[in-house]
Amino acid sequence: MTRTIHVAHSPDSDDAFMFYALAEGKIDTGDLRYVHELQDIETLNQRALRGELEVTAVSIHAYAYLADKYALLPHGASMGDQYGPRLVAREPMSRSDVRGKRVAIPGPLTSAFLALRLYEPDFIPVPTPFDVIEDAVERGDVDLGLLIHEGQLTFADRGLHLVADMGEWWFTETGLPLPLGGNVVRKDLGAALIRDISRHLRASIAYGLQHRKGALDHAMQYARGLERSRADTFVGMYVNDWTLDYGERGRKAVRLLLDRGHDSGFIPKRVNVEFVDD
Repeated sequence: MTRTIHVAHSPDSDDAFMFYALAEGKIDTGDLRYVHELQDIETLNQRALRGELEVTAVSIHAYAYLADKYALLPHGASMGDQYGPRLVAREPMSRSDVRGKRVAIPGPLTSAFLALRLYEPDFIPVPTPFDVIEDAVERGDVDLGLLIHEGQLTFADRGLHLVADMGEWWFTETGLPLPLGGNVVRKDLGAALIRDISRHLRASIAYGLQHRKGALDHAMQYARGLERSRADTFVGMYVNDWTLDYGERGRKAVRLLLDRGHDSGFIPKRVNVEFVDD
């Protein structure tokens, strides 16, 4: 009997690259059939809170509220290795200038928002769809914007100024990459099925990395206007060796980010981080 597994992820070039082999039937998944659902990350975070999805991309920050229902798969991480979400403004600003300002954020459960609160706790968050944050900053609707996805590479084209790179700041603080997103699996699926899903996901990522041209061709339909070389750069930022497996440093980074979120009062409960292979 064929069993259908719903896999949800963002309609972004990096996630599309990661799931290319699964979406295009490039790997043998036996009696499992994967159906892909594409929605923005904050919507996926909210759906995961309700336990709707079997396998989904989520923000690492959101995992703090999902750990009872979901475990982190060892594959599929988006890690910012000395780079990450970028805080931008119309005019040059320093860190102290951020205090008290209105900042467009891509969602309250995003890891970008948690990192910004650790960087500067005192600001007014303005939840804004991630793909119009640059517009909001340009128009003056907000003082600053916190950019994820392709906006990290395009803000300067629009005359915006970098105030801080969250991944660079986090590395200076900790010596670790900034864990932004991961893939989770619902624990009630059972150990045997979870192992199969984990193996297929890793195979999909590995296939994309080994067949970069085809995977990038697939990813370009989600690149939101980026020309190919820039889309390739963006994919390389977030689909790489970290994505095949967190490794010990990646696992340490996840636990440290969530611990610091709790210690700072931004996450109500200390999180017991559970990786599928732990």
